[in-house]
Formats: sequence, C-alpha cells, structure tokens
Amino acid sequence: MAPTADIIIIGAGISGLAAGCYAQMNGYRSQIFEAHEQPGGLCTAWQRQGYTFDGGIHYVFGTGPGQPFYSLWQELGAFEGLAFTNQTEFMQLYGPQGEVLRVHSQPDTLQEHLLALAPEDAKLIEGFCQGVRKFKEFDLSMLQQKPKSLMTAADWARLGKQVLPFMGVLGKWSQLSLRDLAGQVKNPFLRSAMPHMFAWPDVPVMVGLSLLAYLDNGNAGSPVGGALNFARAIEQRYLALGGEIHYSAQVERVLVEDDQAVGVRLYSNETYRARRVISACDGRRSIFELLRGEYINRRLEKLYDGHLPIYSQLQVSLGVTMDFSHRPHWVTHLLKEPIAIAGQDRSEIGVKHYCFDPSMAPPGKSVVMIMLTSPYSYWQQLYGRTAYQAEESQEAKILIERLEEFYPGLGASIECMDVATPLSYERYTGNWQGASCGWLLTKDTLPLMIKGVPKRLPGLERFYMVSQWTEPGGSLPIVALSGRNMVYEICREDGRAFETS
Repeated sequence: MAPTADIIIIGAGISGLAAGCYAQMNGYRSQIFEAHEQPGGLCTAWQRQGYTFDGGIHYVFGTGPGQPFYSLWQELGAFEGLAFTNQTEFMQLYGPQGEVLRVHSQPDTLQEHLLALAPEDAKLIEGFCQGVRKFKEFDLSMLQQKPKSLMTAADWARLGKQVLPFMGVLGKWSQLSLRDLAGQVKNPFLRSAMPHMFAWPDVPVMVGLSLLAYLDNGNAGSPVGGALNFARAIEQRYLALGGEIHYSAQVERVLVEDDQAVGVRLYSNETYRARRVISACDGRRSIFELLRGEYINRRLEKLYDGHLPIYSQLQVSLGVTMDFSHRPHWVTHLLKEPIAIAGQDRSEIGVKHYCFDPSMAPPGKSVVMIMLTSPYSYWQQLYGRTAYQAEESQEAKILIERLEEFYPGLGASIECMDVATPLSYERYTGNWQGASCGWLLTKDTLPLMIKGVPKRLPGLERFYMVSQWTEPGGSLPIVALSGRNMVYEICREDGRAFETS
C-alpha cells in the first residue's frame, strides 16, 4: 500500500495540532488521528445545561503582543476570532481565623500587602518580590526556540549570554520549593498559606515567580469561552493549511517494518501508511502499547516506572444560580479541621469561579469549580464497580457541605454538577493516571526539563514523540513548541529550510 501521508500524527492535542500545522507549513502532507470526537486533549471544556465547564487551563502564556510565545500562537492561528481576559491577582488564600493572603501579580503591590501581613518576614518577602521583578525581564521562550539536539556551539554560546544576567535568580529559586520557602517563614499564617500559593506545595518557587511576572506583563490571559475555543482556533488553522483530521479514530498499533515506523492501524482495523509517524499522545501508551515495549532502554523504563510525581486531580464543577462576580475568582480555603477526601485528610480546598467570562454561565448565574489533588490509585480500586459513582457523589457532597460555611446557600443553588476524577481524565485524554502536565515539575524533576526527555526510541527509525511527556512540567506553549521543534528536526533531516508561515 502506498503512503497516504508524509507524516501521520497520533493525537489532536495542542502538541499534535502544532506538529500538524508546521508540517503543512513546510510542505509535508499530514494526517492526524484522534481517539476523541474533538480536538484539544487536556485543553478542553464541556457544556452542561447552559454552563461551560473548563477542564484544561487556567492561563495561556503568550497572549501579550510582543511578549514571549506570542509569535508562536500567531503562527498557529490561536488568536483568530478569540478574546482573552487578564487577571491582576492569581488567587487569595483564606485562613481559619479570617486571615487573607492576596497573591497580587504586581510585585510592588504584593510586597506592600505581604509586609503588612507579616512584617517579621520582611527580608524574605523583599527577596521574593524582587524575584518577580527579575522574572518580568526573563524570556522563558528563548530556552525552547530550537531543538537541543540541533544546537551548535554558537547557539549554546548565544543562549548562555542571554541567560547569564539571570543565573543568580535562576539558581536561587529553581532549587527551592514553596514548601521549603514556607519553612523559613516566621509568621504562622504566612507559613501555612505559602505552600498553596501556586496550587501545589512542591513546585519550584521559580515557577510561581514566572507566573506572577507573566500575569503582570499581561502575557497570561484566559480565552473567552473556555479552553476548547483555543484548541478549535488551532484546529481551524491546521485544516486551512490543508491538513486532515480523523476523529473517533483511536490508534491500536504503530506499524513497523525493518525497524522503521511506516503507519498506524486503528481499532477499526483500518490501516494508514506514511513515511513518518509522530506520537503526540500519552508517552507510556506510545512506548508500551502502540509499540508493545519493543523499543526501549533502561532510561525509558525508569521514566515510566512510577517513581516520578504526577499531578492528578478531583474536579467538581457546579452550575449555580448564585452570582459570584463580586468574589475573588480563585480562593484556597485553609481549613480549621481537615476533611477526608478520597482516602486522604485534606486541610485545604481550592474554589474557582468564572464570572470574569460572562459566556461561561447564563446571566446572574455562575460556574464554580472545586479542585484538589487526588490519588489515582484510590479511584482505580473503585473503577468498574457501582461504588465508583457512589464515591464520586459522596466526595462531592462532603466538599459542598464544607463549603456551605463559606458560601451559605451553595448546595441549594446547584442546577447541575459534573465530577471528574483522575480516571475521568485518563479515559477522556488517554493520559497515564490522568496526569494533567506529564510529570509534575518539582525541584527534583526540573533537571528533566532542562536535559529533556528522549523524543526518539532506540532502534526505531522515523518515529518521533512530542507532548507533555517529552516536556516535563507541560504548559501550553511548551508542548506546542515540542510539536514545532520536531518538524524543525524533520526538515533538517530532509535538507529543507524550516518555514513558519
């Protein structure tokens, strides 16, 4: 059978769509095969009774004109027909005694607030806010603009010169987690709240500083209408470039001949051939299922042996008749007494509403989401039993009852509810253990991000991997760049000049 495409791409998430767009820009005929009936992967949203529940993103880095990653999204058509909202505050944290920590994005405002809250921690606070100021000048995208495998000595020298002014702040804040930093805090409330300032305690402080810097620079917007609209815009760019997407077309096997990838076979038994195959789906599934673990080495085995941290969450999405627009859009409540959720005692509950985007709910009503990390193993033990759905409902009920303390009348105002567990995310996206960002970015996994994860498999030619599993820590622009840079490498293999239009 003759090849039906130059490149077959498995998965229509952001990395797969990006790889497809750049393949088309560079004269390659590409086809994308997606197991779901719509694009986006984790960059998704769904509708229930007039409400839109966003399941994929909080912010998109690169939405500010002239800012890092902006040109990437322009090339991918991600801004076509879309508007974005911007926040000046990341979140608020409420203590059990009525204390409030406001995580402002503006470093001067943040410093003033923190000093009023905890004057005894002045030195630490001033250093933290100075870090935000420094990261406002740091272009994270310069670390990703060219595949590391193709970097020349001159490229490394130029990058080193660009990074040199930031070596001090990078060295200081990359090796310190929020949990570590909180251990240095004297003020009791700030010490308890700081680990939750950026959603998970083990994130390197550098990541939080970068987020606040991007927010303050107007470079971290939220797409109006939810994450799926953002993915749809890139899908339309790909189709306009002449690409082809097959939806509800789950790949069962990568076809290999003479240790070269030559196509895919679907669960429908249809086969499609191509000169190259790019897997933009779950990394573990690609290696151990699509290729039956036949192209593996010790390093890859160790990556997927389960010892690295993964971020999976329980999300309870509510459509309520209450108007939350006068409240902060994201709050973490630190509880006086912990509650047991999915087999773990939890001392905090994250609550986010979307009233900053009126398109997400009917007038006068609100989308409210309850979010907290949750172990995959707990839900896996229940899956396939009637106890699973009962447990979903029970955990949601416990959370809602506890939140009545902060939002009186919440339970009675609920018009619709949707519960997503780590298994829900795994079923919907195919991502191992429902991981929302591949391996969790911590100070211990940060070297993985710098060194990179293998994008080719030993002994197998013309097969490539992109996605959050090859870019630890994820984030939309980084996974989009993984697709872009892979096509860059393919162009170099074929002696072509890489085009971006």
